[in-house]
Amino acid sequence: MARVVCFGEVMLRLNPQGYLRFVQADKFEASYAGGEANVAVSLANYGHEASFVSKFPANEIGQSGINELRRYGVDTKDIVIGGPRLGIYFVEKGASQRPSKVIYDRAGSSIALARKEDFDWDKIFEGAQWLHFTGITPALGGENPEICLEACKAAKAKGLKVSCDLNYRKKLWTNEKAGEVMAKLMEYVDVCIANEEDAADVFGIHAEGTDINTGKISKEGYISVAKKLQEKFGLEYVAITLRGSLSATDNKWAAMLYHEDKAYFSKEYLVHIVDRVGGGDSFGGGLIHSLLKGKESQEAIEFAVAASCLKHSIEHDFNLVAEAEVESLAKGNASGRVQR
Repeated sequence: MARVVCFGEVMLRLNPQGYLRFVQADKFEASYAGGEANVAVSLANYGHEASFVSKFPANEIGQSGINELRRYGVDTKDIVIGGPRLGIYFVEKGASQRPSKVIYDRAGSSIALARKEDFDWDKIFEGAQWLHFTGITPALGGENPEICLEACKAAKAKGLKVSCDLNYRKKLWTNEKAGEVMAKLMEYVDVCIANEEDAADVFGIHAEGTDINTGKISKEGYISVAKKLQEKFGLEYVAITLRGSLSATDNKWAAMLYHEDKAYFSKEYLVHIVDRVGGGDSFGGGLIHSLLKGKESQEAIEFAVAASCLKHSIEHDFNLVAEAEVESLAKGNASGRVQR
């Protein structure tokens, strides 16, 4: 299996129990997560050597976050210790026509205040085959855009594949700033992952004939988006997740992989959601795993979507599934019958 380096932020996640609203809660469940960390956990579950790089504070909350990654087999030796705090985010799970809500308390986190000299990328990438990051990390501001750029340049110099999930977050930066920063980083990216809104928000590339609010999806529109992204940045693969939101509880879930001027669409799943946060990251982890194993494009996109489909049934951010479970669903075993 491969060694994959994931660079980003881990936060303390706090959510009311069950489907309680924030204003009803008198206690919160605690877990740890972040876009790139979620991918690292998925890859460790599939048997890869997943290494997570970040900056954590020198206190018990930071150590608890490290312990949680180690619990699932993620290598944490390249996490830098220092800075004031771990970021926090609060999640209120939606149901039926009531959407989920996320509130961030991440300003001034250790990774947001990281410096370029904190990371020795040549050393970090020793023995690695892949680098993964998301658009969330440069959006943290400070020196993070420059840190991401240095990581990408060092990765390409050492022959690593680079993947990026655009993951636009309007609460962190503007469309204009995102487009400016991400365009520089995309020059080094081989595999671009996006959802139905990211390409439009970051690069102004829209999928015609699609309305995310009604769940209407145009396959031709997304092929056009993928082709434009590939031509603009010289990408090897473009993956776009296709979510048809029937309600906060029930979604249609599929994806497309665009490679060598051909689009590959997965089967579509009707998903009854337990927890959708981390769903896109579980897709990214499944796709990276598939490509590292040399799967053909159709098989790769089927595995990635099946992995993410299963994640929607799991509480909190991490996709705690085995490769065999994903393969079973991808091959059509979708009944959910008890396994004895």
